[in-house]
Amino acid sequence: METSLLRIDQLGDAAAIIAAGGLVAFPTETVYGLGADATNASAILKIYEAKGRPSDNPLIVHVADVGGVLRVAKEVSPITQKLIDAFWPGPLTIVMPKGASVTSELCAGLPSVAVRMPNHPVAIELIRRAGVPLVAPSANRSGRPSGTTWEAVRDDLSGSVDAIVCGEPTDFGLESTVIDITQSPPCVLRHGAISLTAIQDVCPDVVSVEDLEAAEQGRLRKSPGTRHRHYQPHARVMVAGLKTDVMGNTLSVGQTSSAVSRAWIGLSSPNPSENWRIIKVCENVDEYARALFSFFREMDRLGVEAIVCERVSEDGIGRALMDRILRASVDE
Repeated sequence: METSLLRIDQLGDAAAIIAAGGLVAFPTETVYGLGADATNASAILKIYEAKGRPSDNPLIVHVADVGGVLRVAKEVSPITQKLIDAFWPGPLTIVMPKGASVTSELCAGLPSVAVRMPNHPVAIELIRRAGVPLVAPSANRSGRPSGTTWEAVRDDLSGSVDAIVCGEPTDFGLESTVIDITQSPPCVLRHGAISLTAIQDVCPDVVSVEDLEAAEQGRLRKSPGTRHRHYQPHARVMVAGLKTDVMGNTLSVGQTSSAVSRAWIGLSSPNPSENWRIIKVCENVDEYARALFSFFREMDRLGVEAIVCERVSEDGIGRALMDRILRASVDE
């Protein structure tokens, strides 16, 4: 398959590809999404194939307006409406009971569907032109760092998708926050650009999945990006300041094969600062989050063998950033 590179003014062509059952990658405010008609089961299956994604990993539906929600969800409950009023359009995905017409391929056989309204003019216009909700997981090979530029999407998916809409780099660089409102209490399954604290200001009874028992057996399956091993470059990822990773493996910066094969990213310079091939110091946590996945991919292009990420406080987007870094650091 030859992958077409489309300009922003060619969204009509992109919509036509989607109407024909094809796959189109496009920019959102979080990461690039891989779009297909959410009402077309065969198109949805193409997404799993293109990404190499496990079929038990549910997908997120993107809509252009609240009316689009009722095309895939059973209802808009009072709590859903409160979250919509507060955070849409924006990087919040809401897991809600699915509608009767939703295909099992979309939801990985679950009775729920994950929906969000992106806050990005290209994404909204493409959905409107397509005339259907778009299923749009991150546009990358499964397990790899999400694509935050069209070039990263091309590197991962060229020849596997019909077209890529070549927009600007994404604003946040991390995926959306995911909240499940189908169980009590409502639960944040995946941390993202909208913090748990901000959500609790609107819905005080919302909790984090880490606070609940047996999270991985039930709730985590409803959200993409929650497997232990995820977001990984080819280089080994380590976290400065941690003695072990999330799976209990011992970490040490000195374990890399040679000083010149390692890179650093964080809010400050490593100490000592000599003998690093690349050092990237970000001005703040927002820039760190925005740069992380692109940095992973650039280090792979340079052949760096190990990437050391500086730990940050898990406030605001810092919690989502550390979630991605820790999952990237998990060994096989």
